[in-house]
Amino acid sequence: MMICCKDMSSYLIKFAIDLIYNDMNCSNHIETIEGIEKSNFVWFEENWIHDDALHTHRKAQLIYVEQGFQYLTVAGKMYLLPQNHVAWVPSNALHKTNSHSESIKLMILFFDIEQDEPFFENVQIFAAPKVLQEMIRYAEKWSKLTEENENEKIFLRALLNELPAFGARLLHLEITLPNENRLQTVLSHLHDHYTHPIKMEDIALLSNLSLRTIERLFKKETGMTLVKYQQLLRIIKSLELLSMGELTISQIAYKVGYQSIQAFTNSFYTVMGYRPSAFIQR
Repeated sequence: MMICCKDMSSYLIKFAIDLIYNDMNCSNHIETIEGIEKSNFVWFEENWIHDDALHTHRKAQLIYVEQGFQYLTVAGKMYLLPQNHVAWVPSNALHKTNSHSESIKLMILFFDIEQDEPFFENVQIFAAPKVLQEMIRYAEKWSKLTEENENEKIFLRALLNELPAFGARLLHLEITLPNENRLQTVLSHLHDHYTHPIKMEDIALLSNLSLRTIERLFKKETGMTLVKYQQLLRIIKSLELLSMGELTISQIAYKVGYQSIQAFTNSFYTVMGYRPSAFIQR
């Protein structure tokens, strides 16, 4: 389809206005939250996608995805946050989130941290136990309450104290984003063709690097082999699809590149520690 110059100009103007509007919304949203003086507070919104521009908060955050899924980027690593999982983001951590979910519900709790507890110093991703899910939902009654409330304060402090116990089994669904420029074409190729078998000859041709150099640099930058990286990409994509609830496990297995349900189930169990059917039941 051909686009005339006038249409293209209108499109670019609209794009620029939308970009400015989104940036203003992000800035206003952060400014509102940062202006709340309470030590701990709750912020819930229906179908609210967390700010997708890099930003920080002076308070730590507990992000709970009740519906849909989110990607969380912190300190050069990208994490998947599936449905019914939580992420702990330390205070002042530079981060952003984005999602391709059509509908998403995020529940976010903000905390001032006083405990000398290693758990609170790092990003944590874990499945929310039923009791934690219920506690977070109960806290919705205080959403956007800017005045101090003694019951809220006691409840949120109790929830915070139990978080290290709730997160005893952490998920490792993060992907380290390489800083090495020579790996960018390799990374793009893997993300675009994760459903197909890895062909090292094609990757070497694209990157103008030897196979040995690619394998050495990739392991150094990401901490994993190309095959392991592809496995993680497939499982992360499968979690997106499982969260949407539109396809069967069998359909998802083939869609993300596995040749059998058994191969997919085994790979899923290796990464997640439980089977795809158990994820659906959560």
